[in-house]
Amino acid sequence: MSDTLMLILRRMRRPLIVIITVLSISVFGLAHMPGVDADGNPATLGYFHALYIVSYTATTIGYGEVPYPFSEAQRAWVIFSIYLSVTTWAYAVGSILHMMRDPAFRAAMARNQFNARVRRLEEPFILIVGYGQSGMLLARMLDRIGWRTVIVEVRPERAGRADLEEYVRAPIVLAADGRLPEVLVDAGVTSRMCQVMVVLSGNDETVQSVAVSGTILNPGLRIIARVTAPIATENLDPFPRIETVNAFESFASNIGLDLGSPETLRIEEWLTGLPGSPRPDILGLPMGHWIICGFGRFGYYASLALEKAGATWTAIDDNPALKDHPNLLRRTYSREALHEAGIDRAVGLLVGTDQDPINLAAVNRARQINPKLFIAIRQTHAMNASLIEAARADVRFIQADVISHEVRQLITSPLLNRFLNAVRSNTGDLVERTGSALEAAVGDSVPFLWVLSCMTSYPGLREALSPDADPPLMIADFLTHPNNAPQLLSATPLLMLRGREQILLPSPDTVLKAGDKVLFAGNWDAEQLQRQYLYSPSPPQAMRKGTEPPRSWLFRQLAKRHARLHARNEKRVRPI
Repeated sequence: MSDTLMLILRRMRRPLIVIITVLSISVFGLAHMPGVDADGNPATLGYFHALYIVSYTATTIGYGEVPYPFSEAQRAWVIFSIYLSVTTWAYAVGSILHMMRDPAFRAAMARNQFNARVRRLEEPFILIVGYGQSGMLLARMLDRIGWRTVIVEVRPERAGRADLEEYVRAPIVLAADGRLPEVLVDAGVTSRMCQVMVVLSGNDETVQSVAVSGTILNPGLRIIARVTAPIATENLDPFPRIETVNAFESFASNIGLDLGSPETLRIEEWLTGLPGSPRPDILGLPMGHWIICGFGRFGYYASLALEKAGATWTAIDDNPALKDHPNLLRRTYSREALHEAGIDRAVGLLVGTDQDPINLAAVNRARQINPKLFIAIRQTHAMNASLIEAARADVRFIQADVISHEVRQLITSPLLNRFLNAVRSNTGDLVERTGSALEAAVGDSVPFLWVLSCMTSYPGLREALSPDADPPLMIADFLTHPNNAPQLLSATPLLMLRGREQILLPSPDTVLKAGDKVLFAGNWDAEQLQRQYLYSPSPPQAMRKGTEPPRSWLFRQLAKRHARLHARNEKRVRPI
């Protein structure tokens, strides 16, 4: 029995008992009131007639006196029944209205509707637990690239924001605590349509609880969890299907890349940004001495990246809970502390406390001493965006932006991680060739990414992927407009995966085999046009052979007959 029905029965138990009692008394009394039939003989009503009369009397409909005019006693009892039943029904209706205004009942109804909508989904979806800044940006990104989302948020005011946002496919939202297993089940964590669960809750304890619950309920489900502390990562490492994302660590990694290989970072940001947005620029961090204001998690990861890149640093923080470090000054962010940290010779200032006003004050104080500083500032709350903009920083760290990019990168294309890892470790000209290919395909905008799987189950590829296909299927075929050859699509291949072998930036004349996967980057319409090669044999054959295959049953039969006749004639011809 559903929670809603149980709640209705519990809240309406007393009104229902009162209604049944009053109805029983009215029927019993009317059935025993003395009356007179049409011939003037004494008579009483049967229980059926009494129930019929009380029913339309209690609802104030009124069909008259049946089966014969009532006696004075019967009319008196009917008057009594009218006032008694109307009062009872008024009490029942009031109870219903009070129950509908009850938060528990409204929550149960919303949850039932949410569960029903999730069960009816017949398309793959992403489950997002936590609809803060990171969840909102991620939902927008996924919606823009065509993914359906289901959202669970414990705070009703945050959950309600989803109705105010503009989505192509509105997410299905529930205001509930994602730590409860039954909430995750209602949200579709065990559904075959659920592809990934992303946990973006407020603190590491909640994230760990939700992630572990999800992997227990569905051991085969891929789970991506946002964490902020190394201990949370260690706690989730034993679960093979849980992947962790640390925004502080990711930003620190970007700092190290920009100091060591800025073009590599530009390619990574280019491929992981919001599709259709302008291409991001390199950060341009200077090498030298840096001052870090705030040595919490953010400052700690940044210091490791600076040290690894070869830069020097000094941190300032008066938090007594921090561990001692040779480069840490336990001072407030005063002028004296900045001078002691080496502000005069510093090339950059990284401000990363968890209080935006303090960050802004530290930036202004440091600029007064050294106006040439490169400023990197952390924004903690979205409502303080104008405050942080007033700092005129060279780089802003917004945790929501970093998380949404990292998670989108993990969700949309697992092959993209392979490619980015290869780009980071490559010492040749892969970065330059990737930049040139992307610029030729999409110009200065962030591309859409998709994976083309060469499977013989697709009607369009069944014949083209056969071993004796002549000519063979190549990547160049998928780069040609299916309806307007030889026009090229605005797309470029980044990676081809064949078994365990991966080919970076494969050439257009690369021959494709069954089972190959190709990662493409390009415009949205290029992906849609490419799909025509999968579901219809006409575009691949027209591209490879220059002929349009027959589509109707009749013409297919005629083509087969023509092929048999041609083969028979060839057998009859004898060489001289």
